[in-house]
Amino acid sequence: MLGLFKSKSEKEKLQARYAKLMKEAHRLSTIDRAKSDKVTAEAEEIAQKIEQLSIS
Repeated sequence: MLGLFKSKSEKEKLQARYAKLMKEAHRLSTIDRAKSDKVTAEAEEIAQKIEQLSIS
């Protein structure tokens, strides 16, 4: 209950976005491979941003 109003850090927001994109890419992989590849590439860019935040 105390964590109800705690805002997410930038890293947590990026991790949630990454997970959502990877799930979407997996779903698209059976429907449209090209779209799946685009979503995966976007997710990889976010993964690099997460890695940069971890280093800092």
